[in-house]
Amino acid sequence: MLGETHDILHEFPNLEETIRNLRHNDLQFAGLVEKHDNLDNEIRNLEELNQPIDDFEMEEMKKTRALLKDQIYQYLRDNR
Repeated sequence: MLGETHDILHEFPNLEETIRNLRHNDLQFAGLVEKHDNLDNEIRNLEELNQPIDDFEMEEMKKTRALLKDQIYQYLRDNR
């Protein structure tokens, strides 16, 4: 869905406390979340503003976002 929010807190609402603790105490995790959320914002802005972008480039951005989300989820599983 266009313009849908995919930031990490929306993706894993049941892990909000763990996410906040890790963001505060683990620079590597905080960096992954920041990278993911920045990319999510960029994708959403491009979609909402109907900016011209190559379909291939948009799909690559979405794949990167999904890979970051997978890494973050694994990190959350390992640090519960």
